[in-house]
Amino acid sequence: MAVIIDENTRVVVQGITGNQGSFHTGQMLAFGTRVVAGVNFDKAGQEVHGVPVVATVHEAVEKYGANASVVFVPAPFAKDAAFEAIDAGIKVLVLIPEHIPTQDAMEIMVLAQRHGVRVIGPNCFGIISPGKCKMGIMPNHIYKPGPVGIVARSGTLSYEIAYNLTRAGLGQTTVIGMGGDRVIGTNFVEALKLFEADPETKVVVMVGEIGGIQEEVAAEYIKTMSKPVVAFLAGKAAPPGKRMGHAGAIIEGNRGTFQSKVDALTAAGASVASLPWEVPELVRQRLG
Repeated sequence: MAVIIDENTRVVVQGITGNQGSFHTGQMLAFGTRVVAGVNFDKAGQEVHGVPVVATVHEAVEKYGANASVVFVPAPFAKDAAFEAIDAGIKVLVLIPEHIPTQDAMEIMVLAQRHGVRVIGPNCFGIISPGKCKMGIMPNHIYKPGPVGIVARSGTLSYEIAYNLTRAGLGQTTVIGMGGDRVIGTNFVEALKLFEADPETKVVVMVGEIGGIQEEVAAEYIKTMSKPVVAFLAGKAAPPGKRMGHAGAIIEGNRGTFQSKVDALTAAGASVASLPWEVPELVRQRLG
C-alpha cells in the first residue's frame, strides 16, 4: 500500500509543453505513471510523448478522468494553475516551482483546505510510490518498493538516503517531498500520520534541516507513534548568521537549531543519524 498516490492515480501535467514539463512527463511515463493529459490553452490538440494536450484542467478531468495534477508552470502563474486544478476537482496537487510568492502560496493552501485537496510543495521534488506512481522530478532508478516511508524537506538529501536504502535492500512505500518554503502543504506531522496508518510502512525516515520548528513539532507526534522513526538533519556545520538553504529555514532564538532538533527527536524516541549513509543501518536496527 502507498500513501496519497498509487497505481490508480491519473495525472494531468500543467505546463506539459515547457522544457521541464515535457522532460519530466517523459520520465514519469517511463516510471509507469498514468499521465493521462497535459494542459496548455494555446497548444491544445497537440501531443507530448503521446500524451494529449488539452486547453483546461476541467477538460482533462472530464475527458480523461484526471484526479491529480503536477504543476510545472513558472512561479508567477502557479497560483492561477493551482486554482484551476482545485476548481476542476483535482484532489492531489503537486507544486514543483520555487519562488512562488508567499501570499500566493497562502491563498492556494486556504482554497485547497476548503476543497479537501492534498497539496505537496511548493518548491519540492514531488512524491513517489515505487512501482506504482511518480509525480515529480526525482531520478527513477534510485527507488524500489519496500517497507520504508520517507518524508523530506530536502530533495537531494532524500535522493541520497533513498539510494542508500535501496542499495541496502530497503525499499520504500512512498517518498514525500515537503518543500522548503515558509508556506507548504503537507508537513511532517501530516506525513507521519499517513505512514502510521499505512500497514505496509514499517519504519519512517524523516529528512529535516536546521531552521523552522517543524522537526520539534513532529517530535511531539512521534511520541504517540507505534512505528519507529529514523531522522537525519542537515546543517550541523552551518555558520551562524549566514543566509543559506531554503526560504523556510530560519532560526528563531533557541528554536530551530541543529541541537534543539536533535534533542527533541531523541527525547521522542527517534534515532538520529549523524551522516546520511548511517540511515540504512539505523533503519535495519529499528526494523528488528
